[in-house]
Amino acid sequence: MSPARARESFRLGSCEIYYGWVIVAALSVTEMVTWGIVYYGFAVVLRPMEQDLEASRVAVTGAFSFGLGVSALAAMPVGRWIDRHGARGLMTVGSCLAAMLTFMWGRVGSLLALYAVWGLMGLALAATLYEPAFAVVVSWFTQGRDRALLTVTLVGGLASTIFMPIEAWLLSRIGWRSALTILAVVLAVIAIPLHALLLRRGPASTAGARAADATMKLSPGMSLDMAARTLLFWVLALAFFLSNFATGAMQLPGRLLFVPISARLGVPWMVAAVFLAQAIGIGQLPLLGGLATLLAFVVLQGAANGMATLARATSVAEIFGSRHYGAIAGAVALGTNGARAIGPVGASLLWVGLGSYASVFWLLAASLLMAALAVLIVGARAKSAE
Repeated sequence: MSPARARESFRLGSCEIYYGWVIVAALSVTEMVTWGIVYYGFAVVLRPMEQDLEASRVAVTGAFSFGLGVSALAAMPVGRWIDRHGARGLMTVGSCLAAMLTFMWGRVGSLLALYAVWGLMGLALAATLYEPAFAVVVSWFTQGRDRALLTVTLVGGLASTIFMPIEAWLLSRIGWRSALTILAVVLAVIAIPLHALLLRRGPASTAGARAADATMKLSPGMSLDMAARTLLFWVLALAFFLSNFATGAMQLPGRLLFVPISARLGVPWMVAAVFLAQAIGIGQLPLLGGLATLLAFVVLQGAANGMATLARATSVAEIFGSRHYGAIAGAVALGTNGARAIGPVGASLLWVGLGSYASVFWLLAASLLMAALAVLIVGARAKSAE
């Protein structure tokens, strides 16, 4: 076996496993734990935090939005770092920081301290959540990439289902401060060693970059500067911004459907279908007069949101190549993660300007419909120009 091949494989008894799947297994666990403890944990401890800090819900949730905003701003430098140096050191440090800050979060005594902790937490989130994890997966897979990303997001999508009940139980037993202390230990024990010991740079980010990029469909191996000169980059960035602004629930069903639909339709049609489904779902909000309409909204909006995470990861790699995936995905994430941070405030401002939530929903639905059409049109032009 050649040294390169040995680095890309893992032996389990007599069975030889491609090391990319070891990476996928490790990241699936760390994503589930980090999302479950840090991201979803905030909602669980929100009410007792309000009471202890004697602050309004708006003021307390503002810290969460502040952290998400910092995470969005850090996405581009994080992506560039991963492209140049790999993700092991960065994700390990990010997990150390996340665990330390979760411990400190349980000891904040003022609103100012909460904002300070969550401002730094934004850096930890940028270094540990989906964007860096996807960059690692993309560097290991050219074929089977959809299945690899699906595995990470499916397991990661279980974060709220698994951790929120545990966090609620801890909250009822020992209070929110002690609960966060325990969760910080869990995060440290699981995420830090998995990132430190198992993550490696993939062949598509090192010597095999040119060969890996040769399988891409459009402009292989583009740098961020090159990608930013294309119309398709800006259409995708805007479309995913709108998508995250109008996010929903029920993500797992959509992720299960993503791979077969993507294989049949292709990337542009898959991305467009996500935005079309979200447009239809949001367009039903003003019509929520009965259970049937409500169920249709939940299914459509939730499934599309579940697909959107995968669509963002696969479309960026498919269109622009894997060589500079981290930087390009980070640039797209600047808008998408920023939309998640400003979504509640933005929706409120739209409500004030338009006079009713029905008008807001119609506007968002129309915007997503236009995004779907734009992705199809620009994607078709790019493909015809090959």
